[in-house]
Amino acid sequence: MTKLFRSIATYVALIVGAAGVLVVLYAWNLPPFHGSVEMTNDAYVRGQVTTLGPQLAGYLVEVPVQDYQRVRKGDLIARIDDRIYAQKLEQAKAALATAEASLANSEQSRKSAEAKIASAGAALESAKAAFEAARTAHERTQNLLEKNIASVSEAEKNRAAFNQAQAAVHQAEAAELVAEQDLNTIVVGRRSLEASVESAKAAVKLTEIDLANTRITAPQDGTLGEVTGRTGQYVSAGTQIGSIVPDRVWVVANFKETQLAGMQPGQAVTFTVDALGHQRFTGRIERFAPATGSEFSVIKADNATGNFTKVAQRIPVRIAIEPQQPLTDRLVPGMSVVASVDLAQGGAALAQAAELH
Repeated sequence: MTKLFRSIATYVALIVGAAGVLVVLYAWNLPPFHGSVEMTNDAYVRGQVTTLGPQLAGYLVEVPVQDYQRVRKGDLIARIDDRIYAQKLEQAKAALATAEASLANSEQSRKSAEAKIASAGAALESAKAAFEAARTAHERTQNLLEKNIASVSEAEKNRAAFNQAQAAVHQAEAAELVAEQDLNTIVVGRRSLEASVESAKAAVKLTEIDLANTRITAPQDGTLGEVTGRTGQYVSAGTQIGSIVPDRVWVVANFKETQLAGMQPGQAVTFTVDALGHQRFTGRIERFAPATGSEFSVIKADNATGNFTKVAQRIPVRIAIEPQQPLTDRLVPGMSVVASVDLAQGGAALAQAAELH
């Protein structure tokens, strides 16, 4: 009788043990219960966390926001003392006014040089007319002198007048050439002055940008993280004073490479979030990473060793969260997720997903 009870207890223990093993295999979706659903708990909510920092150096005079505050695009996060940058802007505007005045003065000089050229041209015409009159008188006197009609003194007087008129023509030609060269000098100098004006305008624009950059604003709608900037703190370019997390989030699930057969973009995904009491959400596969996670690590594994052990690699899969679901506004980057994909869903599901997206 005792042997019978012992045999029954042994069989019961074996049955319970086998049932426990089967339950574990079923719970972990392992053979012989391996079905069409692939699951991973190596998954997290992801989002774009943007670090906020100044482009300028100075003392913070205003930090009107607090940790975890909702902000809209353009809202003031912090302000740097702008007195120095405001004065630099006034200085740049004064330099621009000086350059524009020099350019305007150059324009007046150009008009004056053109007038001088016109005057020199008129003087040359007058000198040429006087030269023609003196040449005619000189030739007539020479003819009369050869006929002993004119006196020698009169001939010499007309010759001197002729030579003087000829010299006056040369002088007028030289004056006209000098006036033209003066105009060329002014034109060449004007190009330099125009470049100075453009440089001064660029300097004004740069100082306006610097002045605007004393206000550090939210680049987009979102929620602030910890605000580390403090009033009175000296900051330099790139100093982190806070961060902002936009509203748009998604899920990255790291499936093993042995789980990817049959997965395609557009397939439906269900996932639960630990932080929300395992609340169930739905989503769609957007795309797959171009390499395994190990390929993006800083120190890559070297498998060229004698004691190699094959390890299944994981490939990140990006999952878009379907909109208008309860509690989606509470999803924040970093939350742990358990994601599941049913590989049995057919082409109809994929076609429907393509129409929706």
